[in-house]
Amino acid sequence: EVRRYILDRVEQSPEGVASAVREAFGISRQAVNGHLRRLCQEGILEWSGHTRARQYRLASLSNWSNMFPMEPGLAEDVVWSQHVSEVLSGLERNAADIWHYGFTEIFNNAIDHSEGSFIDVSVSRTALAAEISVTDNGCGIFRKISQAMGLADERHAVLELSKGKFTTDPQRHTGEGIFFVSKMFDQFHIVSGGVCFSNAAEEVEAWVWEHLDSVAGTAVFMKLRNETHTTTREVFDRFVSGDDYAVTETVVPVRAVRHGDEQLVSRSQAKRLLARVEQFRTVRLDFIRIDAIGPAFADEIFRVFALRHPDVELVAINTNADVERMIARAKGSARAGTA
Repeated sequence: EVRRYILDRVEQSPEGVASAVREAFGISRQAVNGHLRRLCQEGILEWSGHTRARQYRLASLSNWSNMFPMEPGLAEDVVWSQHVSEVLSGLERNAADIWHYGFTEIFNNAIDHSEGSFIDVSVSRTALAAEISVTDNGCGIFRKISQAMGLADERHAVLELSKGKFTTDPQRHTGEGIFFVSKMFDQFHIVSGGVCFSNAAEEVEAWVWEHLDSVAGTAVFMKLRNETHTTTREVFDRFVSGDDYAVTETVVPVRAVRHGDEQLVSRSQAKRLLARVEQFRTVRLDFIRIDAIGPAFADEIFRVFALRHPDVELVAINTNADVERMIARAKGSARAGTA
């Protein structure tokens, strides 16, 4: 228990580790130093600095990277079996299954969609977690989505990607791969052309996007704790149902439809938010960090769309009192119109 706490604490911050352990467990300085010394001797931790200001970090247990030219015959399953799986050997079955699914989905996307000339893969592993990055030099995922849907801003591509069931090549892909992969990992980021799509937010199911320094092509970063309790089956079951095992549920981050600090007041914003959601049976609209919405925005979603698509269940989550009142107003108008 002490060793696990030390590893978690080191990942959060390399400073003040010994003091934090003493305070958490009420043990002596000598006992804490004994744990830290053994972890360093075993190659699990590394340290730097003088004794009183010593800093610790998780040691890299294995590292591997390679560049793969985009040539005929390049296949994600071969790269996995011949290279990546060896670096991740020894993991519990559920963690290995997540990595197998996640890596092959992302690598295949780069092969089929990037239009680039190479794919870079980097794998690293510590005693606590593993990380993989997959980077290509292609056209960029958000630019490609924007062009396919005629979007005015590449940031809106993040919104489409977060909904799921989107692909620029429906003949060969269902558009479900990235959606599921993003739900399985502790951290999942896609960076391309100055836009970032990420699942690493403080709140569950809270998607975030922000402008970053421009990145040519597309870079995907995945991180998973070695002792995760998540399983691929658990993630699939959260969003699929029926005999055909189809994806029937999605979570849509409402704040991704905004530009900067603009207010959500127009019907055009609502229509952008609702694009393609009629493909799902249950749509959870996540209003996290949305302080208020306008009557036209609410009316377009909870009256106009709801009346046109009665088979789609709209569920508002993470709403404050002001947003709830506006939603109730729109739903009340819908009931009055159908009475």
